[in-house]
Amino acid sequence: MPLPYIILAVLMPATALAEAFQRPIPQPQTAQAEISYFAASVLLLAALIAVQWLISRR
Repeated sequence: MPLPYIILAVLMPATALAEAFQRPIPQPQTAQAEISYFAASVLLLAALIAVQWLISRR
């Protein structure tokens, strides 16, 4: 009966080997992402101008 255990002990490390890490490849920026980034930039600039306007009125 120890023969199956010996075979199992010999074959077990072969199944436990891990694959090498592969770095993910970054995807290019889409047009939708560029438009949303532009809109966020314009809104941030408008908010900064509004805050400057509110502070200068004091």
